[in-house]
Amino acid sequence: MLKVKIVNKSNWPDPFYATEASAGMDLRANIDAPIVLRPLERVLVPTGIYIELPVGYEAQIRPRSGLATKHGITVINSPGTVDADYRGELRTSLVNLSNEPFEIVPGERIAQMVVARHERVEWEDVEALNETARGAGGWGSTGTK
Repeated sequence: MLKVKIVNKSNWPDPFYATEASAGMDLRANIDAPIVLRPLERVLVPTGIYIELPVGYEAQIRPRSGLATKHGITVINSPGTVDADYRGELRTSLVNLSNEPFEIVPGERIAQMVVARHERVEWEDVEALNETARGAGGWGSTGTK
């Protein structure tokens, strides 16, 4: 189990895993009054959460599937990355992709956070890359079925 330092200045509990096998923890809107998000409007929603990740880890901020599917509310820079050296408040960039206004209420679960290990790379300049069966085939090159 990875230990991560947290300062919670919100009115809500620390983020937690809803089930034993959950990968993400829900983040809540730490707001005093509802925010109405109109169609195609963007808003940066505070969470009141501050974290100190170990070097080699990031926190990915992702949409909640229910909000995205049912209401068209998603994280505009999905997944948003929180680097290990960031010490500011976690805030979530939301966008309303539906045709209807959506009201974000205090304490609403607005996004999920997944903490993940990552690697740093060192580039090796070469003249050519190894060949593969796929080659340079891009979007849709492997078919639809």
